[in-house]
Amino acid sequence: MKSLRTIFKYVGKYPRLVLTYFGFNILSAIFGVISLGLLSPFLMLIFKQGDAFKAVSGSGFFNRINPVNHFKEWLYGILNTPGGNIKALMIICLVVFVSILLKNLFAYMSMYFLNPIRNLILNDMRSSMYKKILQLPIGYFNEQRKGDIMSRLSNDLGDVESSTISVLESIFREPITIILFFIYMIILSPQLTVFLVIFLPVAGFILGRIGRSLKKENKQVLQQFGVLFSTIEETLGGIRIIKAFNAEKKIQRKFEQENEAMYHLKNKANRRRDLASPVSEALGVTAVLCILWYGGRLVLNGDPSFTLNAGDFLAYIAIFTQLIQPLKGLSSASYNIQKGAASIERIESLVNEHVSIQERPDAKELTAFTRSIELRNVSFHYEDTPILKNINLTIEKGKTIALVGSSGAGKSTLADLIPRFIDAGGGEVVIDGVNIKDYTLHSVRSQMGIVTQEAILFNDSIANNIALAKDHANIEEIMQAAEIANAARFIETKEHGYETNIGDRGLKLSGGERQRMTIARAVLKNPPILILDEATSSLDTESEKLVQDAINHLMNNRTSIVIAHRLSTIRHADEIIVLQKGEIVERGTHESLISQNGFYKRLVEMQEVR
Repeated sequence: MKSLRTIFKYVGKYPRLVLTYFGFNILSAIFGVISLGLLSPFLMLIFKQGDAFKAVSGSGFFNRINPVNHFKEWLYGILNTPGGNIKALMIICLVVFVSILLKNLFAYMSMYFLNPIRNLILNDMRSSMYKKILQLPIGYFNEQRKGDIMSRLSNDLGDVESSTISVLESIFREPITIILFFIYMIILSPQLTVFLVIFLPVAGFILGRIGRSLKKENKQVLQQFGVLFSTIEETLGGIRIIKAFNAEKKIQRKFEQENEAMYHLKNKANRRRDLASPVSEALGVTAVLCILWYGGRLVLNGDPSFTLNAGDFLAYIAIFTQLIQPLKGLSSASYNIQKGAASIERIESLVNEHVSIQERPDAKELTAFTRSIELRNVSFHYEDTPILKNINLTIEKGKTIALVGSSGAGKSTLADLIPRFIDAGGGEVVIDGVNIKDYTLHSVRSQMGIVTQEAILFNDSIANNIALAKDHANIEEIMQAAEIANAARFIETKEHGYETNIGDRGLKLSGGERQRMTIARAVLKNPPILILDEATSSLDTESEKLVQDAINHLMNNRTSIVIAHRLSTIRHADEIIVLQKGEIVERGTHESLISQNGFYKRLVEMQEVR
């Protein structure tokens, strides 16, 4: 099964733990067989059939290799001594006690080593998914539900833990127990064991037919979990708008419909899963009854071809009843594997997702930005929709370039090409005369700082948010960056200063405070290239002035690409690029574009009217 191959891929990383676990399982199974095998001499002794102990190892191949028969011979010698019956009984009880004690000790030791294997697999899966999330391009997340990704990291991984990984115990332990018990049953009676060889595949076929449909049903459950998580995530993010538009009932109805669908899907899947245990138990009991009827008839009729005495026959039945539980465990494991297979497929689809932004094997480091950034005949399509068409643009070091245009003109797409958030579909992006694809991603992005319109902050302290791009930044550097970004004054008013936690997405701060923190973050990184998605467009007048002053400090002596929404902020740009429908329709300084009396002038006039 594909799901098991995936699990074994992770298990294979820890061979020592696995071998130790196997070793203890084998020892536990051996002493389990011994403790049950001694049931025969115990019964024979209790029912005063001591003469049957004599020379049992001498007749037939299976009798000669049966260790219990040799134990019976040894007991026969003790029985012929004064008080031999009591001595033999005491010896049997002691051997059984020691065997059961060792069996359970080794069973515990096997579980002791299984637990870290299980947890290491889960940790590796979780780390692999999170690592892939960080590697995937930004465009991937525009197409996926965030709730579905969260569901894979939580529900899918939980399903793998409760289903597939939980059956590692059954997969690794039960076959060992079954094999050893089965070998001993062959030694006791090949005739009765032939029946099992015929019966068990039939039982396995019945259980397999029921289990295969569980995978499909559980995949539907997991997909519905993703839908639910997306709705919850959207609700938490948009709770202000929901309340403002009195949409609580509408959103509640939507959630209840999705929750109802989840209810029915889980009922259907769980009912199919729960069928495994009663079916396997019924089949096991059927097998026991058949053996009791067939073997009991042979014993009662004294069939000479049937070599089992009454004690051995009862021991055989006892061993087989103990065999039912591991067989039942394997059948339940089969169901759980089918249940977990859907989760593993979803996890693997994320882990194996193609990363479209790849580094070349011989990529070199961009150690410093010295001359210019060039876009040479660059085009970009999203699916079949053209976003950028034949863009040619040169950005000299130290210059400020502004990108303006109506919504959907391609401004953000053009800016995303420079840090390689996306790759051009045609043409090339060049830094200092070298195609950007010939540089490592890390070195390219280390030369750039980005301040977006939406302040992206994390649920952490002010200091850690500012120091995001610089490992081991000291508090003096953080304070200096905050001072340049006009953020120091408000930070010092907080109860815990720079150690103040700012809450989810920085919601404990005002919009202006959040934006000044993102500028402080860029200041601390001190990059030669800045990409600014107009950071003041959603602020009040006072906050806008503080943030704009901080941006002006940040832009000093740096190469800046500014996506402009408020045209008044880019009057002093060295060059303004006017985009319309993915093409450059105008370019020049503010004054030269006004004099052209074209699209740019109309945009300026519209904003002035407002």
